Amino acid sequence: MTDAVRWLAPSAAARRNVWLACLIALTALLVLGNLANDATLDLKYGWDARVNCAAVEAHVEGRDPYFVKNLKGTKLSYPYLPVTLDVFRPLCAGGALVEHYRGIFVVLAVLCGLLLPGLGRAPSSARDVALRVLCALGAFVGFEWVVASGNFAILSGLLTAIALKLLLRPLPSEASKDQGFSWRLAGAALLGLVTSFKLVFFPVLAALYFLPLPRGRKLALIAVAAFSFGVPILISKLLYPDLFASWQLAMAGQIPGQHVVDLLEANPSLLLLVLSVMDHAGIGGGKPALFAAYALAALALVLVPFALSVLRAVGSRPVGEGGSLPMRLDRWLMDHPRVAMRITVLAMFALYLSSPRLKEYAFFELALYAAILVVDLPAMALAGILTVGLAFPSLISLLGAPFEGSFILLVIALVCFWIVLLDFRAEPKRLEQD
Repeated sequence: MTDAVRWLAPSAAARRNVWLACLIALTALLVLGNLANDATLDLKYGWDARVNCAAVEAHVEGRDPYFVKNLKGTKLSYPYLPVTLDVFRPLCAGGALVEHYRGIFVVLAVLCGLLLPGLGRAPSSARDVALRVLCALGAFVGFEWVVASGNFAILSGLLTAIALKLLLRPLPSEASKDQGFSWRLAGAALLGLVTSFKLVFFPVLAALYFLPLPRGRKLALIAVAAFSFGVPILISKLLYPDLFASWQLAMAGQIPGQHVVDLLEANPSLLLLVLSVMDHAGIGGGKPALFAAYALAALALVLVPFALSVLRAVGSRPVGEGGSLPMRLDRWLMDHPRVAMRITVLAMFALYLSSPRLKEYAFFELALYAAILVVDLPAMALAGILTVGLAFPSLISLLGAPFEGSFILLVIALVCFWIVLLDFRAEPKRLEQD
């Protein structure tokens, strides 16, 4: 009888989850159909790839790439640090990237999904890997914006996936602890390097504190990541002084008559949402009032609920153990390593989502954080994420409704964040019990 139960149990579970399998299949069809539909449109995409490679070409020819007049075939400005001009040179050599970036970007996006780590004890199943790849390609239609614009966020996403693979490694045995920490140091350095591409995402590095490690090691990881963040800036300032001065002028909007990369440039971020609400309400007060309202919105909608959820989980530890709150947090995280890594990724999701400049293509990297979290969700929560975060935006895009200039993606991402957060609040230790 026991053998029979063991034989029949997977089939019974499979029958119960037929609806979820159908939902996953439908979501995959919508995501892939949306990407295929974009590929058939007779529109000139890939403007960011052309800008980046035009800047590299201008630099090679001795022209200042931060002046748009020196860039061929574009009116957009180059936003990255001077050191990236030489880093991107091999990518732009021969013009292959500009001509074939669509196929290249699809391969890189799939590679991101394959590289993302799991939080489970056992190796990832085919289902988990497929879900991560699906999220990388379709969550928040972030990849659609990346492939449409040809934005180099695909490169930062690939490096982020590698960094997370190194940081979220299973805890090693006593004999290999030093080696495991060395890999985590490499992951922290790589994550810091990624945030130097887009400076506004630097706060994501603070999430490393939630890793299940002694406090000294966690602070060392944060220090290494912060140092790695500063290295490209320092190199650009020391080795490219003239270009660094031009980069500063371009970022400050002090080069007249050209496109400016501005914090308040149209994008679906919490900062712009707050600005829109204040404008509709007729509330003035200038930038100090705007940033104060933005900080309150980020705290109320994302950061404080996350912090309270973590404290609530830590509060389940017996009070008699004593110690300060940071010490209790450190002990709790080390006692629950899989949950700690889940909290780490959730913290990265929260901090990235709270960024003051969250362009549509940046939702691709946000999707990578979500992809790690969704595979371990129970059926109903996973169905909610698939419906709200993947199927719904893909359907809207297929129908031709505009995303640009609206806050649809931000609202979708906030709903998905709350689905994952409420699941954590309901069962904070579920991963340890699986």
